[in-house]
Amino acid sequence: MDFSLLLHALTSYFVIIDPIGTAIVFHALTDGGNRSYAYRMAIRAVIISTIIVLLFGFLGEEILTSLGISIASLRVAGGLLLFYTAFNMITSQQQEKHCVDLQVDISVYPLSIPLIAGPGCLTLTILLFADRSLPGQTTALIIAILLSYLITFICMLTARHIRRLIGRTGDEILRHLLGVILAALAIQFIADGGRQLATG
Repeated sequence: MDFSLLLHALTSYFVIIDPIGTAIVFHALTDGGNRSYAYRMAIRAVIISTIIVLLFGFLGEEILTSLGISIASLRVAGGLLLFYTAFNMITSQQQEKHCVDLQVDISVYPLSIPLIAGPGCLTLTILLFADRSLPGQTTALIIAILLSYLITFICMLTARHIRRLIGRTGDEILRHLLGVILAALAIQFIADGGRQLATG
């Protein structure tokens, strides 16, 4: 297994999914509900997101090819999208939205899409899977995805404690830091895609 790719992919997913930030939003959405409701929403959101991301990993490139879109073009477009996401992470103010009706199923929206399996995450997945050439690399990417969503699930279940531990100020600092890292990752995607387009 390619451990360097595993580390790279795990770091990338951790940055773009932001399990701690997700846990704080999850706590706001389920605040006031019972633990079984929160657990049910968390596990459904993680399962749905994992399936969506894996499907995009294995089928995304074929879909793009059928549409006549090259991986180099996707790198540039994906890099711009990731940079936009990073820019919003750095500059925007986070707003906590509370779920009014605790019987509503929030596992698909907003938890899975756009929170933990949004466009940025799906773009990142296609780009990472497009570079795999050995069986060990595919295994590393699958493990990275599973670990990322396992960490996210654990953070969701302990959201109340995380919110109390880091507070709003700590969440703002973490979100801005992860935004800077994601921006750097986006610039790298744009540079790689531009280089591939230039060399034809």
